[in-house]
Amino acid sequence: MNDHATPLETLFEKAEKYSKTTIELAKLQAIEKSADVVSGLAVQLVIFMGVILSVLILNIGLALWIGDLLGKSYYGFFAVAGGYAILAFLLYSFRDRVRTPLHNMIIVQLLKQRSHEREK
Repeated sequence: MNDHATPLETLFEKAEKYSKTTIELAKLQAIEKSADVVSGLAVQLVIFMGVILSVLILNIGLALWIGDLLGKSYYGFFAVAGGYAILAFLLYSFRDRVRTPLHNMIIVQLLKQRSHEREK
C-alpha cells in the first residue's frame, strides 16, 4: 500500500484482496469436494466390481453344481435363472414395502452427512 493512499483507496485495495482471497478459497473448496466425490466413487466402483465378479463366479459354480445333480449342466443354469426370475417377481410385488424404508434410510444418511459437514 502507498503511504500517500487515501483511506478510501486503502479500503478498495483491502476489499479487492478480500474478494480475490474469497474466490481462491471457493475454488480450493470446490476442488476438495470434487476430489472427495471422485475418490469415493472410485472406491465404491472397485468394491462393486469385486462383488459383481464374486457373485457371477458363485452363480456359475452353483449352476454347474445343480446341473451335475440334475444330470445335464444346462439344467443348472435354467434352475439358477428360474430362481432369479422368482426373486425378481417377489421384489417387484413388494417394491413399495422395500422402497419406503430404503427411501427413508437414504434421507437419514444424507441429513447425517450434511450435519457432519456443518460441524466442520
